[in-house]
Amino acid sequence: MIGLDINLSINPEEVSIIIKDFIKTHVENSGCKSVVIGLSGGIDSAVTALLCKGVLGKENTKCVFLPDDATPDVDIKHQGLFVKKFDLLCEKRDITSLVQNIESKCIVKPNNCALANIKARARMILLFEYANMAGSLVCGTSNKSEILVGYFTKYGDGGVDIMPIGDLYKTQVLELARYLKIPDEIVSKPPTAGLIKGQTDEKELQLSYKDLDKILAGLEQKINIDEIVHIAGVKQSDVERVKKMRIKSQHKRRTPLIPKVGIRTPGLDWRSPVQEG
Repeated sequence: MIGLDINLSINPEEVSIIIKDFIKTHVENSGCKSVVIGLSGGIDSAVTALLCKGVLGKENTKCVFLPDDATPDVDIKHQGLFVKKFDLLCEKRDITSLVQNIESKCIVKPNNCALANIKARARMILLFEYANMAGSLVCGTSNKSEILVGYFTKYGDGGVDIMPIGDLYKTQVLELARYLKIPDEIVSKPPTAGLIKGQTDEKELQLSYKDLDKILAGLEQKINIDEIVHIAGVKQSDVERVKKMRIKSQHKRRTPLIPKVGIRTPGLDWRSPVQEG
């Protein structure tokens, strides 16, 4: 085990430059000038919005807040605080009635989990409609921790054009947030998707992001499970569970599977985006 380490520290300035360059490149390549971002009152969307504003400007960073009856009051407060502090453009629409209308038309009455996914997908529809009319890309706000364990809604918050912070673990997003001077009351509050009343990420994941990120970083580096347990100070059962979550959720990180017939197949060996230079 000599030499093995799980280091999640980043250089925030360098990471900001890399992500801003990514945003600029892919927005320009798409023929667009702007992005549409769904704000939540949480840290991931706040960091994403500031990075987009930093490279595209205020007018081309179109934020949207889509609360419903399960949205925590503190998120509503923090969304307003964030928009005012950083002088962002933001539209607000309450989607409670929209979700209720969809629920009433469902073939099978949805449970809490299914209803939470309906909310995420309803937001996706509204974000893409706005982006279509504004000639914009939809900019996602998911982080690496969520993506790797499938802690997002397929074709909901996972249904976006670009994911600027998708290669940053949650603890790294927090580090970047402090560098960007996002208010501590937003940075330090328990993360929540806000889809079910009383829900928090770490309660559902049954693991703190600090431990989850150490486990994922260990798996990323192909460190043996026993060694991850020793280095990160976590339970073996948690490492095995996270590894299974990553495997079971891989379909959420891929385009729909396509049988290979031609010389190069979309999503398999004919990949996008194509970059020159």
